[in-house]
Amino acid sequence: MAGGAIASNGASMAYAHLLDPNRKWYNNKRLIYLNLWILLLLITSSTNGYDGSMMNGLQSITQWDDYFGRPRGGMLGLLNAIQNIGCLLAYPISPYIADGLGRRPAVFLGASIMVVATAIQTAATSVGMFIGARFLIGFGLTFAAGAAPMLVTEISYPLYRAPLTSTYNSLWYSGAIIAAWSTFGSFKIQSTWAWRLPSVLQGLPSVLQVVLIWFAPESPRWLVSKGRDEQALKTLAHYHADGNENDPLVQYQYEEIKAAIELDRRVEHLVGWKTLFATPGNRKRMTIIIALAFFSQWSGNGLVSYYLKKVFDTIGITDPTIQLLINGILQIWNLAWALLASSLVDKLGRRLLFLTSVAGMLVFFSLQTACSATFAKTGSEGAAHSVIAFIFLFYASYDLAFTPLIVSYTLEILPYQLRAKGFTIFNFAISLSLIFNQYVNPIALDAIGWKYYIVYVVWLAFEGVFLYFTVIETKNRTLEETAALFDGEDAAAVLAATALKEEKDKDSSSASLEEKASA
Repeated sequence: MAGGAIASNGASMAYAHLLDPNRKWYNNKRLIYLNLWILLLLITSSTNGYDGSMMNGLQSITQWDDYFGRPRGGMLGLLNAIQNIGCLLAYPISPYIADGLGRRPAVFLGASIMVVATAIQTAATSVGMFIGARFLIGFGLTFAAGAAPMLVTEISYPLYRAPLTSTYNSLWYSGAIIAAWSTFGSFKIQSTWAWRLPSVLQGLPSVLQVVLIWFAPESPRWLVSKGRDEQALKTLAHYHADGNENDPLVQYQYEEIKAAIELDRRVEHLVGWKTLFATPGNRKRMTIIIALAFFSQWSGNGLVSYYLKKVFDTIGITDPTIQLLINGILQIWNLAWALLASSLVDKLGRRLLFLTSVAGMLVFFSLQTACSATFAKTGSEGAAHSVIAFIFLFYASYDLAFTPLIVSYTLEILPYQLRAKGFTIFNFAISLSLIFNQYVNPIALDAIGWKYYIVYVVWLAFEGVFLYFTVIETKNRTLEETAALFDGEDAAAVLAATALKEEKDKDSSSASLEEKASA
C-alpha cells in the first residue's frame, strides 16, 4: 500500500478570497462575542479533565482514602470507571437530543445533571453514594460533551474553526490543572473538606453553562436542517459579517450548508446507525474514528492520567506532597503543549501532527520503560528521576495530536446528518477503552509492575503503522468539503461548486436589478 492517503488542495481554499483580511478575532466586536460563547462551550472539556485529575489527586489524600475504607484493586478501578459506565448508558439517547432539540438544549441538560451530581458527590457519606454521584456525572457529561464540540465547530468563523475545535479537547488540561492544584492545596485540611472542596469546584463550569447557554447562538446547520433557514442566515451574518446577510462569505457558507444538508436529506429516511457503516466512505470514517478513540486512551497515557500514584510507587516516590506537586506541574506542561499544537493544526496539517506525535510517544515510552526496569533492578535514584523526565516528554508528544485533534478531526470528517451519531460512537469507544484501562491498569501494575509497560510499547508501534496508512489530510477546507472527502474528491468539489454557483447567481441577479433601476 502507498504511504497513506493525502488529499489534494484543489478546493481547499475555495472560500479564501471571501475572507475579510481586516476581520480578526481580537479587533472585531462580534467575533469577540462569538468566541466568548465558544469559550462557554469549551469548558465542557475542562469539567471532564477536572474529574480525571481530581480522582488522581484524591488517591494521594489520606483523608479521602481513610474515609472510604482505603479502596484498592477492583474497588479503586470501579471508583474511576463508574463515570464512564454512566456515559455508556446515555450514549444511545444523546444524539437524538442534539439532533432533535438542538445543540444548546443538549448542553443545558447535561450541565444541569452534572450540577446535581457534583452536589451529591460533595455531600457523600458512603462509598456507595460517592459512586452513584460519579455515575450521574458521567451520564450528564455525555449530553454536554456530545453537543458542545459540535456547536463549536458549526458556529466558528471559518478562519478559526480548526484551532478552536482543537482547543476543545486541549482544555481538558485546564480542568486537570485546577483539580491538581486544588487537591494539592486542600490535602492538608484536617477534615473531610480536604476532598469535599475539590468536589465542589468540579461543578462550577456546569453552573456557568446552565445560567448562560440560552444566550449563545444555535448551530446554523441545525437550524437549516429544521427548515429555519432565515434564522440560520441571520446567525451567520451577525457573527461572521457584522450583520450583513449579503456578505459573500456568509452567502457562500449558507449555500454550502444548504447544499450539503439537501444532499443528505434526499437519503435522510435511510440514515440510521447502520448508515455509519453502509458505504466505503463511511466505513473508512468509522475505522479511523474508532481507532483514534482507542489510541487516545491506550497509548500509555492512561497509566499517568488515572494512576500516577501507582506509577510513582513503582519508582520509590511515595511522599504525597511530591506526588501532588509533580501532578500539578505536569498538567500545566500538558496544557501548554496542547494549546501550541491547536494553533498549528492548519499550518502543519493533521497528518504531520499525528505521525510526529506517535513517533515521539513510542521513543519516550520505551525509554520510560527502560528506566523503570533499571530502578526495579538497581534502585537507582537517577533512573527514577529519568522516569519522571520521560513522562513529561511522552506527554509533550501525546499533546501534539491526541489531545487537540481527536475531537476536531472526528467532527470535521463526518457529514452533518451523521455527525451526532458518529461522534457518539467515538465517545462510546473512548468510554469502553477507559473502562478497560481503569479496571485493568491498577491490577496489572500491582501484579507485574514496570513489565506492564512493554504492552504499550508494542501497541504504540502498531498505532504508528495504522495512522501512516489511514489518516487523510484535511487542512484549509470548509466543514462541508472536509466531510465530503471520504466520499471521493468529486463530492467535495461538487459542494464547493454549488456554493460558488449560488453566490454568482445572486451577484448576477443583484447586478441585473441595479441596471434596471438605473435605466
